[in-house]
Amino acid sequence: MDIFMEINETINGIVWGWPLLALILGTGIYLTVRTGFISFTKFSYVMKQTLFKMFAKKQKGEGEVTAFQAVATALAAAVGTGNIAGVGTAIAIGGPGAIFWMWLAAIFGMATKFGEVVLSIEYREKTEEGHFVGGPMYYLDKGANKKWLGVLFAIFGTVATFGIGNMVQSNSVAASLKSTFDIDPLVTGIVLAIAVSLVTLGGIKKIGLVTSVLVPVMAAVYIAGGLIIIFLNIELVPAAFGVIFHDAFTGTAATGGFVGSTMAMTIRFGIARGVFTNEAGLGSAPIAHAAATTDHPVRQGLWGIFEVFIDTLVICTITALVIVMTGVWETGLDGAALTTVAFDKGMPFGGKIVTFGLIFFAFSTLLGWSYYGERCMEYLFGPKSIVIYRLIFLPLIVVGAVGGLRVVWAIADTLNGLMALPNLIGLLLLSPVIARLTKEYFGKEGIYQKERKKVK
Repeated sequence: MDIFMEINETINGIVWGWPLLALILGTGIYLTVRTGFISFTKFSYVMKQTLFKMFAKKQKGEGEVTAFQAVATALAAAVGTGNIAGVGTAIAIGGPGAIFWMWLAAIFGMATKFGEVVLSIEYREKTEEGHFVGGPMYYLDKGANKKWLGVLFAIFGTVATFGIGNMVQSNSVAASLKSTFDIDPLVTGIVLAIAVSLVTLGGIKKIGLVTSVLVPVMAAVYIAGGLIIIFLNIELVPAAFGVIFHDAFTGTAATGGFVGSTMAMTIRFGIARGVFTNEAGLGSAPIAHAAATTDHPVRQGLWGIFEVFIDTLVICTITALVIVMTGVWETGLDGAALTTVAFDKGMPFGGKIVTFGLIFFAFSTLLGWSYYGERCMEYLFGPKSIVIYRLIFLPLIVVGAVGGLRVVWAIADTLNGLMALPNLIGLLLLSPVIARLTKEYFGKEGIYQKERKKVK
């Protein structure tokens, strides 16, 4: 088993190495240019159509859930332990400068996520039961005419679900509750499995309804806690930004318990953890967006930009500033433990906020990824296979909570990275479609201009 783990670790290092990270960042830059720098030039419009219309019930077009319920499901999967543990890991290994590269990946990742969502709506299908299904497997199959790539993505996505979207999350919750409240991990696992089953058995409508309430609440509590710490130590903010920008181009010297990092490590872990937190380029979120009610692919694509913005540029930035400002990044701690200590040092009971975040972020991730896995499984084997998928997914929540099947975690992390390869190929091949639909929406006779005329 040890040999197998060593082999997988080597493969994982290759998969999440420079070639994939360069492809992810490069695709984001390319799509940013092809869409006319939409993340920059139309940012205010994006916020008006997303943040300020978050709870709008009347929407044009077809779909199963509202635009926000779709993005809430995607955010439920994206806003997870990566925002707490992922940021902590990036800083612990790459130093404060890793955050700069996380920001850079997110800035261009907004165009990547926009393109994914646009294609997901453009090539989605309506099943006989009236459900809307879509995602990379569909636009690779129907759009790029590369069915084999769609099958590969679905295989990678299905298996990755059991690790990154399942056991890793339940283990994070169980470990947090054990250390904070001394709750037996087995009890945590059973309760989580029951809670997830009660929601997911209702399909995307039930998941969308629950996440549309859960995501705003959990994000608001965590953001509020982080902002309080930042304002209580406002005089340290300039220095924190200074360290982040300085170390981004120099690496970080060894200090305290921090072992030091080169500039190459800083860049690599900043980009890698950024992708881990917002999932731009992985192809997971478009699966949820495919069920959204919308009158044009680009309108839903705007939510993709919002998704990356709130996940990385807001939540991850708050986590990073608290860690850097409090100076705990020099202690040698890693992951969620580092973030917890930082919040505890920032204010009384700050660690409880991190525990709250871990529990609900991880639970929401379980909901989002369970849906992703179902759709991947359905694409491969048909609607009836969903029952089999659930019979595997739910028990593994309990297994993950008690720390079992570490080998599955390792394999899933590798397959999580492999999901990005076929998806990025599809984005590049179908970039003309993304550009055409963007131009169509924002053109002289497009929806954007018609809305502006109505306002005037």
